[in-house]
Amino acid sequence: MYPSRVLRKLRAGKPAFCTKTNLADPRVVEIMGMTGYDCAWLCMEHVPGDWLTIESQIRAAKVYGMDSLVRIAKGSYSDYIRPFEADATGIMVPHLMSADEARDIVRMTKFHPLGRRPVDGGNIDGGYCTTPFTDYIAQANQERFVICQIEDPEPMDQLDEIAAIEGIDMLFFGPGDYSHAIGHPGDCDHPDVVAARKAVAAACQKHGRFAGTVAGVSTVPALLEEGYQFLNVGADVLHLTKAWQADFEALRPYGIGD
Repeated sequence: MYPSRVLRKLRAGKPAFCTKTNLADPRVVEIMGMTGYDCAWLCMEHVPGDWLTIESQIRAAKVYGMDSLVRIAKGSYSDYIRPFEADATGIMVPHLMSADEARDIVRMTKFHPLGRRPVDGGNIDGGYCTTPFTDYIAQANQERFVICQIEDPEPMDQLDEIAAIEGIDMLFFGPGDYSHAIGHPGDCDHPDVVAARKAVAAACQKHGRFAGTVAGVSTVPALLEEGYQFLNVGADVLHLTKAWQADFEALRPYGIGD
């Protein structure tokens, strides 16, 4: 099992940087890898991709030694572990609501002694049954990570308990949905959103978990100062639309769009 680049950097006290794709083309992930990002964020929650597409995107990331993080759609345990069996480096569970849910996630996604994830080993993550059983489960627990998203007010009262749960590797604060949930949609600088973001980082620092969130290039220094080590910067759809919009505006004098 290939080692996680993200975990190697985070465990060494260095920040790790991710970028997101909303598109289904593995070549987009290849471009991300060529630029040198640590991790590609793939999505099954909001993007209409299928598992074969996700598998191809994971493989594209591996070509460049880049980690792949799959935000899963909530469902059965199979929905949680399929990305790992396709050799994704991490999964992200959206909208964590309680400490009990966090414990269920560990039970489904971590092997003994942390959880009860069902064992197969017949996929690429287990070398198609060539990796010895005990080596496989030990490597999976060591080199694969589970992230839970805090993006609602409901889990905040249990934040300390959640961050203390062994097997949850990272809490990822989602400011957009959090702002929406508290009645200030889109105001990611609202004092209540900022307070929640800082509380997530503090809980992670207290219990030895990693903290992640979204960032812009200009906000990276402040977020690192707050204690965030894993930052997602940008997305393919953002970069494409901004670039084409800029070109379109530059071409207006020549009659484009008339």
